[in-house]
Amino acid sequence: MIDFTNKNVLITGGSRGIGRACAKLFSELNANVIFTYKSNHEEAEKTLAMLNDKQNHSMYQLDITKPEAIEEFFREVVDKYQRIDILVNNAGVYVEHKINEVSYLEWQQKWSETLTTNLIGVSNLCYFASRHMSAQKQGKIVNISSRGAFRGEPDHPAYAVSKAGLNAMSQSLAVALGKHNVIVGVIAPGFVETDMAAPYLESEAGDLVKKQSPLNRVATPEEVARIVAVFASDGLEFMTGGIVDLNGASYLRS
Repeated sequence: MIDFTNKNVLITGGSRGIGRACAKLFSELNANVIFTYKSNHEEAEKTLAMLNDKQNHSMYQLDITKPEAIEEFFREVVDKYQRIDILVNNAGVYVEHKINEVSYLEWQQKWSETLTTNLIGVSNLCYFASRHMSAQKQGKIVNISSRGAFRGEPDHPAYAVSKAGLNAMSQSLAVALGKHNVIVGVIAPGFVETDMAAPYLESEAGDLVKKQSPLNRVATPEEVARIVAVFASDGLEFMTGGIVDLNGASYLRS
């Protein structure tokens, strides 16, 4: 049985989907859960209400595209909790921008929005987490990527690039931070059954996506959360730098 008693776990994008599933699971495994949300305060409150009330949980509003906000956020969290043991970088955007259908201005805007959130924002979170974890000589960073980093995303090209960059950054940090006993890894799901993806997955196109897997479905948020918890648990430190696929054999890479 995995146990995170006395561990402080920070999860971004915790108001719904994978982030909420991670928050619930870590709380069930006795961790103190700190999660962020961008704007949906009502859903964030629902997540907080789902957590085991025996631990010390908190939620914070945070826009990860704002570097100054990230710095202030880490200052507040470290002041309150003293240490951060695990960081799960889950917050991100998935913005459509078909190259032959959008204006040049929209093309630039979507690239900027996606990279600023999915890559630059995450890199800034890793920066402050790594400084803190290196000082305490222990910590784990788990970044949520995507199979799109490997197979491409023709209608969401910036998303694929941001996740490929996230993979490369994670592996670079695994090498840089290993000497400080800071472990860095990646979970790369395919489509996941979240509220945000539901309209698409319930469409005819969604049926085709499900058929990409021999299991004839997509992942659940809870399945992703379980893999995150396993990676973050004690005893698997030699997985640092690893990228774990979770796509139901819908895309196999060598």
